[in-house]
Amino acid sequence: MDERIPGWLITLTASVSLFIMVFLIYFLLQEGIPTLREVSLKELLLGFDWYPTEEPPALGMAPLIVGSMTVTLLSAVMAVPFSFLIAIFLSEVAPSWFREILKPALELLGFLPSIVLGFLGMVVLAPWLQERFDLLSGLNLFNASLLMGAMIVPIVASLAEESLQAVPRELRDACYALGATRWETIRKVVLPAALPGLLSASLLGIMRGLGETMVVLMAAGGAALVPISIFDPVRPLTSAIAAEMGETPVGSAHYHALFFAGLLLLTMTLGINLISMWIEKKGKERWMA
Repeated sequence: MDERIPGWLITLTASVSLFIMVFLIYFLLQEGIPTLREVSLKELLLGFDWYPTEEPPALGMAPLIVGSMTVTLLSAVMAVPFSFLIAIFLSEVAPSWFREILKPALELLGFLPSIVLGFLGMVVLAPWLQERFDLLSGLNLFNASLLMGAMIVPIVASLAEESLQAVPRELRDACYALGATRWETIRKVVLPAALPGLLSASLLGIMRGLGETMVVLMAAGGAALVPISIFDPVRPLTSAIAAEMGETPVGSAHYHALFFAGLLLLTMTLGINLISMWIEKKGKERWMA
């Protein structure tokens, strides 16, 4: 077998992936930019009225953008600290036999279908929230954020645990030799050394949550409003695209606006990915120095 064949296959696969990515960006630009012929960019990004079926259509995406950001940030606030605690336990406290059981189980949870979580949010969590807090509806920002946080935890915890495991054992041994306790070693040596990897894990989890569709579609309430409390219904960008695209006339202002919303999502996730790559690069440069 020619030794060059694996290299050709890898190059071909990477080239196809790059081509698909370029095609997606081109398609989003082609279908999304015509929105700017109907409304200005300022009105799209800062307008608070989303009534795309009216004449003339109101295409203010501020409630959708705020909905996406609030659900993602609230889920990250709930999930990231818990994920770090799991990662610290797996890496620094748990015996090896228990780690070999819990780590695969944690990674398997990351493959749990989001529609299952959304269904649980609708039939279990929403009625409980409505009864417990005397709400008009249990489908709201808190419901969606809690479910999305549960979805983020396996991803962030697994990546954070790998970052902690990557810290050289010699640093821990040197700290123990100086008389430090396990907690002092974790707090003053391991966590600072693994900080770039922990930040990257958090950002990748946030990026995963920002692009989530089914959970927010089923559990967020679907109201295009700027939330005042965590129990207000919201309509993130992803749920607006999923709920409205099937009923939108092709070529209409509403149609192009939904593609522009997809372009916004792509821009935000790309920005988070670039920040994550920058943090990882700086962390490697610090270790090399």
